[in-house]
Amino acid sequence: MTDQARLTTREAAERLGVKPETVYAYVSRGQLSSERAPGGRGSTFDAREVDALARRGARREPAGAAPGGELSFRTALTLIDKDHYYFRGVDAVQLATAYGFEEVAGWVWTGELTHGLRFTAPRPFLEAARRAVDALPAHSGAMDRLRVAAVAVSAADPLRFDLDPAAVLGCARTLIPTLVGALPAVGPGGGDEGRLARQLWRRLTSQEADESSIRLLDTALALLIDHDLAASTLAVRVAASARAHPYAVVSAGLGALEGPLHGAASGLAHRTLAEVLERGGAAPVVADHLRSGRRVPGLGHRLYPGEDPRAQALFALLEAIPQAADALAAARDVVETTARHTALHANVDLALAVMSVAFGMPAEAGETVFAVARTAGWIAHALEEYAERPLRMRPSGHYTGPRPPRALPA
Repeated sequence: MTDQARLTTREAAERLGVKPETVYAYVSRGQLSSERAPGGRGSTFDAREVDALARRGARREPAGAAPGGELSFRTALTLIDKDHYYFRGVDAVQLATAYGFEEVAGWVWTGELTHGLRFTAPRPFLEAARRAVDALPAHSGAMDRLRVAAVAVSAADPLRFDLDPAAVLGCARTLIPTLVGALPAVGPGGGDEGRLARQLWRRLTSQEADESSIRLLDTALALLIDHDLAASTLAVRVAASARAHPYAVVSAGLGALEGPLHGAASGLAHRTLAEVLERGGAAPVVADHLRSGRRVPGLGHRLYPGEDPRAQALFALLEAIPQAADALAAARDVVETTARHTALHANVDLALAVMSVAFGMPAEAGETVFAVARTAGWIAHALEEYAERPLRMRPSGHYTGPRPPRALPA
């Protein structure tokens, strides 16, 4: 190979349309090879290899790069703009209040609305998931059961590696009701037929459900389907980039969701509201949080300057339910008391806490609702990622350890 067939770093960057440091990122990811230039100054690159990378679709910057070094992904699913958010261009709150969870999930997946859409759990999948869940220790929580159920149904599906969009959608329509059906029923009711919200209600509380309470839960599920690139959704896209099957993708999301700063936040809000009701007011509870340097749960959201639109929608439904009056008043007391010190608005975690406290649900009920709903969104993001170049998310580590060579440890 002649010297004329090799390019300098700057020449390679110009052909790829990227910055010189990005060229070295391609090298670290194994997408380009380099050789030291004569004299040891800089690197050179095979021109044919550079051109082949450009033809394969090396973007003007590596996938995921954005100004300021933040991760950024193209997505047609959710837009968050000021105090509103949209699913495929349609106001998400309007969708969630007009249609059921399954119908909104179908819209997010395909951009088409199917009236009366229902999800069904296949009997073999449901039995496999229940056997695995039943084997867990008695103290296991709902998130433990959901994670185990996802793995169990994955093992029961020999076609799980089929990543064709139709197959992935079929998986989603069976996985979500299987996750719900694997949770133990604590309330009265018939079989697991009809709306998913009614099936889930029986797993959250022993109290009877009426149409207003089912509508509340159904709306909460629809509102929580997606919210752009939250931490769990990023984990999902990384797994999908490696071409993990849909069950593994959902498992990745469930793992990230369980952090106290993500899905578990509603449980903290639940405990706060329960304490407010027990102590007769929000002032001492808020004071305890401020004194210990903790944030008051259920307040504030980095993406909304005003009140979280999901909270607004759920509060409007809760106002029409007499049983929720005390918990709703406690939530408003928390907001008003905290506002004396800092202007923070209610977020969806506080609204979920009002629902869980009002209907005698466990503290983790909001997280369960969040996980079931967000599974639909994770599948939508997986579908988008399956259409992208595989393994495109390969950031370079910035090594900060001791410089080699070091002596072999004794």
